[in-house]
Amino acid sequence: MRYGLDLPRDPATVAPPVDPPLRALSLAVAQKCNLGCTYCYAQGGAFGGPARDMPLEVARQAIDQLLDGTPRGGRVNLAFLGGEPMINREVLHAATEHASERAAALGISLGLSLTTNGTLLSPADARFFERHGFAVSISLDGLGATHDRQRPYKSGRGSFARIRRNFEPFLGLRGRMQVSARVTVTPANLDLPRTLDGLLGMGFWSVGFSPMLSSPGRRGEMAPVDFDVMLEQMIACGREYERRTIAGERYAFANLATALQEIHKGSARAYPCGAGGTYLGVSAEGGLFACHRFVDEPAARLGDLSAGIDPPRRQAWLTERHLAAQAPCRDCWARQLCGGGCHHEVIHRGRPACDYIRGWLHYCLGAYVRLGAARPDLFPRLAGSG
Repeated sequence: MRYGLDLPRDPATVAPPVDPPLRALSLAVAQKCNLGCTYCYAQGGAFGGPARDMPLEVARQAIDQLLDGTPRGGRVNLAFLGGEPMINREVLHAATEHASERAAALGISLGLSLTTNGTLLSPADARFFERHGFAVSISLDGLGATHDRQRPYKSGRGSFARIRRNFEPFLGLRGRMQVSARVTVTPANLDLPRTLDGLLGMGFWSVGFSPMLSSPGRRGEMAPVDFDVMLEQMIACGREYERRTIAGERYAFANLATALQEIHKGSARAYPCGAGGTYLGVSAEGGLFACHRFVDEPAARLGDLSAGIDPPRRQAWLTERHLAAQAPCRDCWARQLCGGGCHHEVIHRGRPACDYIRGWLHYCLGAYVRLGAARPDLFPRLAGSG
């Protein structure tokens, strides 16, 4: 363009992809859990059905299908989730070894991740995840009693002290492995700056916040007044990120760091994520679902490992969930960065967080301008680390 301003194409005008290549899978290796979290979308980890583990044969079949459809030189991501995936440690470890060996033989780059409640982690696990370069995300909803109220054992006993002890062996093993904390935000844990500083002080590589929008029993869901408080708290965390970054300090507030990367890259999304497209979730018995949150939901079942992906169902999903099909989004200025919101949350609750999202993105755009002026060296590095 005349002034060098090449704006990204509005994703709402781009047609849904047809038969996109599969590049990421999450394996629900354990559809069961040892905690009794107050808001669990997976209904205690079992997704409303019987508790069960994924057999190794199912995990291997899923991995083989992912790798066999990827060309040499490509990259795939494999995530282990639940429930609580560490309940099925033997299969998780064996599946990792299988994926690593096959990916290396095929010349494919493999990213590995784990989302865990942290209560079952051991020093041996730390060494294993370091050896394989895992991105480990531990769910923590605050410090001490704040976390314990939201994420207790099924007996009601708190889990924070156990998680903190289990995390210690990970601190000295972070050459290839990165261990982050993920905080689910409810009306009961809205002191975000204290939580962020406390978890970073424990040694986590980064900390990110995610509001609770939809839970099976409506417990812990955020109301409009809660979003107002959360926005204030997020901006307070962001201001500290700006201050520390300008001073040359590392302050790993994941929400803002990610937003700045996306703004700098000029991201324009037709979807909020790859769910149903380049990414699918695999249930314990081998069903293929739009993502890990939709496991065992018939409306989001897009095939199974035996028969493969069902092309018509997948195309219907991609068409229905496309940004152009989301009526409230078409006139929203934030649509290109938002992508329409998490499919699972929108389907189950609607869009109660839109004002919060717009407010947060408005702040992020301002932060991008301020940081770009104060630290012109910053964004080339951020773009390269995405």
